[in-house]
Amino acid sequence: MAAYQAPALARLIDQFNRLPGIGAKSAQRLAYYVLSMSKEDAEALSKAITDAHSSIHKCAKCCNLTDDVLCPVCKSPTRDKTTVCVVEEPKDVAAFEKTQEYSATYHVLHGVISPLNGIGPDQLCIKELIKRVQEDNVQEVIMATNATAEGETTAVYISRLLKPLGVKVTRLAY
Repeated sequence: MAAYQAPALARLIDQFNRLPGIGAKSAQRLAYYVLSMSKEDAEALSKAITDAHSSIHKCAKCCNLTDDVLCPVCKSPTRDKTTVCVVEEPKDVAAFEKTQEYSATYHVLHGVISPLNGIGPDQLCIKELIKRVQEDNVQEVIMATNATAEGETTAVYISRLLKPLGVKVTRLAY
């Protein structure tokens, strides 16, 4: 902490700096911006963060983020429930949905297998996917993980788990 900064400001900068993609300069800029906000706006931001943190959880079916038992995609009667697109993160669902071209369902892993980062299959939502395929008459699983070493490893691992279940496993073109 710099000697010229109040401890509360230094903590705020440090908290912003912990966010992904936010460097020291951006963290400082955000902290000063928050301090320039009205008290009401700052409290609304704080409340939005705490409300989201306390009410958002994983969908019981697809593991996407929701504030209900099932997310809107899983609740929708118009979605093709026999096809599941497996993605790494909730933001990937948002990207697919923006295109308005995909009309089936998703399954969010919440990461990829990455031994170097200490992430194994048990830390991901793979068990939930296997259970879903077994119980919900899923006919096709589209692997839409990123074209990285970790994404490919995760896709191959899941494909091997699904093979004995007789479900068609395809890979998203890239």
